[in-house]
Formats: sequence, structure tokens, C-alpha cells
Amino acid sequence: MKQDVPAIEVKNLSKKFSGRLAVRDLSLRVNRGEILGFLGPNGSGKTTAFRMLCGLLTPDSGEGYCLGYDIRRENAWIKRHIGYMTQRFSLWEDLTVRENLAFVAQIHRLKDRRRRVREIMAEYGLAEVAGELASHLSGGWKQRLALAAALVHQPELLLLDEPTAGVDPAARRDFWDNLHHLAHAGLAILVSTHYMDEAERCHKLVCLAAGRVLEQGTAREIVARQNLHAYQVGGKDLALLARSLAGKPGVAEAIVFGNCLTVVGSQREELVATLASLPPEYPVSPAETGLEEAFIYLMGQREKER
Repeated sequence: MKQDVPAIEVKNLSKKFSGRLAVRDLSLRVNRGEILGFLGPNGSGKTTAFRMLCGLLTPDSGEGYCLGYDIRRENAWIKRHIGYMTQRFSLWEDLTVRENLAFVAQIHRLKDRRRRVREIMAEYGLAEVAGELASHLSGGWKQRLALAAALVHQPELLLLDEPTAGVDPAARRDFWDNLHHLAHAGLAILVSTHYMDEAERCHKLVCLAAGRVLEQGTAREIVARQNLHAYQVGGKDLALLARSLAGKPGVAEAIVFGNCLTVVGSQREELVATLASLPPEYPVSPAETGLEEAFIYLMGQREKER
């Protein structure tokens, strides 16, 4: 990586497929040691954005640099310095763990492949399953192998496309602990996720919908900028109550979480007045606004603009 430059810095990247806008005017900066999360529904443009940022896909307009290299003219150099982990397990099912890592190391033309494979297996606890076929591994072990394969050539930028889909909570936690360890060592990481708890573990976030950036910043900054007010409502038949509150003055969203209904809005006085009109069997108390409420609110505002 060229020294004294951000890992990624791009301005106004846009891309269309068959006339349909996939990403519009994406601008962002990622420093070394940062984890940038992309949060958005399916079809929001996350994967297209990923590929443009690292030179795997040429934008229709816009400019920028990845690892100090021009994403349009020097993408061959960029590809040498990135690791990519897809949502679906994409290694070879009929090879063992060791054989998969050795083959990836050979693709990257590493000089001392055996030593590097031993190192990466030891680092990610794969030595005990080194002789197992990849097809015999559980979801968590496959995820660990895929991460090791993406890191075997010691990249300077790691791209992870919904990497924790289909793995158990314990494996997810271990995976994110590894990501923060890598970031602490100076690796820049881009990750897309549907999980709010994972999004909150990123240093910065980009919220996307229909190819447009709705917000970006830290999770706390994004929540604060929406200026939302939230209240919890108890009682029975909360799903029916949520439906009855839809469209009422001050109510932007009403979401059932377990035994409570969280009601959110941007106009505090109107929201308080609406909740004050509820029957006494529905106790109301103030609540904190989280990233999930803020993101759903952003999506709702986006729908109104369309």
C-alpha cells in the first residue's frame, strides 16, 4: 500500500445495469485500521459498491483511489492487495482445509507457501481440522476457513460480503473479535451485514437503499442525526395496537419487541399526545432510540420520497 494515504477515498461513484441505477453518487473515505459497515436491504447496491471500491467493477462515473491506486487505471495492482470473502462458501468442497489454503497460496504465488499455510492454520485454530474435507465442515468452521483463505496472502484491505449468514451466535462473536484484532493491526475492512448488532460493532457505517446513500457516520452519529423520540408501551395485543397506531400523528413506526411495543417519531409533542390518548391498560414509558429504529425510519423516509 502506498504510504500516507487512506485505504479508500472515492467521490461520486455511480453504476447502472441495463439502465437501472445500482449505485448513485457514492462518496466515502476509509482509513487503515477502520471497519466500515454497509447496511441495507437486498438490492440496495452493497455488493456493487464493494466491487467498485476495490477496482473489480469499473464505475460509469466518479473517481477515487483504493490503497493509493486509481480504481479505474490501476485495478490490477489493487487486486493483488485485497482479500475477498463472499457470502456463500466459495472454496473447494472436495479439498481438505490444508489443500484449500495451499491452493489459494499458490494462486497468489507466495514464495514460502507451506510456512504461510501453517501460520494461518495456527492463527485461526484450523490445525485440528487440517485433514478434513471442506464439505464435512460445519458453517462456523467453513466461515473460519474462508476468512483464513482471504488473509493467506496478507492483504491490506479485506472485503466481507455478509460473512456471518448461516452461522451460530457464538461463531459470529468469535468472527467479529477476529475482525477487530485485524483492524487493530492496521487492516482496513469493508463488511456488509443485515444484523444490527454487527453494524454497531463497525467503526463507521454507510446506510444504503435503492443505490443511494441514506446516511453515513458512526452508529451513534446516525441515530443522533435522526432526532427521534422513542417510547415503550406495555399491555396485551400489542401487534393489534401497533397496527392501530400506524399513521397516527407523530408516529413514524411502531415495532413489537417481545412483551413491549416501541413507538418512534420525530415530532415529540404529537407523539406524546397520541400515546396519551391510549387506554390506561397500556402503560407508556420513555425509551432509547437505537440503530434499528433509526435505520427503519430512514427507509420509511426514503419510501415517501419515491
